[in-house]
Amino acid sequence: MKEFPARSPAAKVGDLVYFGRMLDKIRAHAAGELPPDYQPNLGRGFDEECCEFLGVDYNEVVARVKQGVADEEMLRWCRENGKARSERDVFVWNEFMRKRGWNDEISPTLDRRKKEAGMAGRSEICTMFQFIDADEGRPVQP
Repeated sequence: MKEFPARSPAAKVGDLVYFGRMLDKIRAHAAGELPPDYQPNLGRGFDEECCEFLGVDYNEVVARVKQGVADEEMLRWCRENGKARSERDVFVWNEFMRKRGWNDEISPTLDRRKKEAGMAGRSEICTMFQFIDADEGRPVQP
């Protein structure tokens, strides 16, 4: 999957990784521009984990994003209407997400996805964030 118009999962909105990518996918889907391969996982996987971390309902996020709410405003709304999170919580979330797929329960999924994408031999891809970036044509960050 190349040239998908979403930012890297490692890119931050405010101090939070992945959140902006979830918003990008919501916007692309609303505009009819989300590639079919991405559609089955909307609101699931990392989207679900992100909303659970923030303590908000994915469908409420979708509704607000469709109204044109900007990234920072959406994050502010999530924080005002969801779970209170400390700076430490955010740090742990960011590091946890950044390392997903590296020696954890989704490692087999990462291995399968790499094989399916013809990247099985790319040993520098150790996490899902790295895989997503490589799969979408971005450089892999360590």
